[in-house]
Amino acid sequence: MDAYHIFIVEDDVWYSELLNYQLSLNPDYVVTRFATANDCIKSLHKKPDLITIDYSLPDMTGAELFKKIRAANPTVPVIVISGQNDVHTAVDLLKTGVSDYLVKNDNIKELLWNAVIRARENQSLKKEVEHLREELGHKYEIGNIIKGASPAIKKIFGLIEKAAKANINVSITGETGTGKELVAKAIHYNSDRAKKPFVALNMSAIPAELLESELFGYEKGAFTGAAGRKTGKFEEANKGTLFLDEIGELDPAMQSKLLRVLQERELTRLGGHEKTKLDVRLIVATHKNLADLVKKGSFREDFYYRIMGLPVELPPLRDRGTDILLLAKGFLDDFVKENHMGPKSLGNEAKNKLMSYQFPGNVRELRSAIELAAVMCDGKEISADDIGFHTPGKDNFAVTGDKTMEEYTVDIIKTYLDKYDNNVLKVAQKLDIGKSTIYKMLQDKKL
Repeated sequence: MDAYHIFIVEDDVWYSELLNYQLSLNPDYVVTRFATANDCIKSLHKKPDLITIDYSLPDMTGAELFKKIRAANPTVPVIVISGQNDVHTAVDLLKTGVSDYLVKNDNIKELLWNAVIRARENQSLKKEVEHLREELGHKYEIGNIIKGASPAIKKIFGLIEKAAKANINVSITGETGTGKELVAKAIHYNSDRAKKPFVALNMSAIPAELLESELFGYEKGAFTGAAGRKTGKFEEANKGTLFLDEIGELDPAMQSKLLRVLQERELTRLGGHEKTKLDVRLIVATHKNLADLVKKGSFREDFYYRIMGLPVELPPLRDRGTDILLLAKGFLDDFVKENHMGPKSLGNEAKNKLMSYQFPGNVRELRSAIELAAVMCDGKEISADDIGFHTPGKDNFAVTGDKTMEEYTVDIIKTYLDKYDNNVLKVAQKLDIGKSTIYKMLQDKKL
């Protein structure tokens, strides 16, 4: 284990010796002692891992020394050791960022030992979090998160770079499966907020009556069942980025409340009175045309202009040309590696099949199709027959020819009976019709 450097600032020689002896019992600890605050300040360039300071020093108070330490090194943990059991002083110091406040008594050796262990564990956790965030940053570098070389996707790269450099709201539009959340993460992890939280919430996944408390949080007793305080998504994302997906699903009343929070940059939890200041970068996404919703009156115009910011419109996969093959190869390589399947490649017929397909499900559908093809393929080369597409809504009936409504109804019910293994109850539920209708058609031999 690496050496852990500790500074002890204590003017009482006997007490300094006591602390030094106790900490030196751990062979990993390297202890340096100082009798005055100024001597400690002159050595801060050595970047100690932890500092203990006596509250009553000859040249300044512990609080004054802590401020100077914090100015020189904002992250080093500081433990204050005082001869006085002053609760108010302890609370004030802890509020300013002191790691621990210990009172000189018979238990000081044990208290100090445990306080240093706690501080070291907290440092390890912070370093681990920092490392994970750095890994995330690398993972979400623009070139790593979005693969492609088509003009359509290169335009998106440029917009992501512009968004990452400015603290501006971003609105991402595009069909389902085009990668809107990935783009939001790419913006966040390439911005100066990268080391702060990225919080995502899908508006369509939260019941309308719960959405306000989910976004803004609530205080204990705010409503039946509110057993304690809950922090909302806005507070969780403070100093970072809040990504609201499917923003077009918000009802006008909720749009109004969200608009007020965005304008005032503060919120009040449900059932509370205290205002919380916010510094949140907002990124929204939708597959709907918000301008059309504004015209129809279902989306507030003032809210629309507040959230639009920098618009990023993601192209559908069918408009990205040979990016389809580039992405397919990446998905295939990743899947066979993760499943220890051995290398596989796409045959020419398979490539032609991919390039001729429209991909209504976009990148998400391509990935699913490639992973299934890898499983179905018996050899090293994926053929056209290994690739299958299962697109909802693409059933075995079409609005072609001269048919009556009843004939179309028969076609639809037949298709769903085949799809659900003649489960009449399930088909009735899926088509939202009475099961007696299906039974009558079966009885009349129409099906």
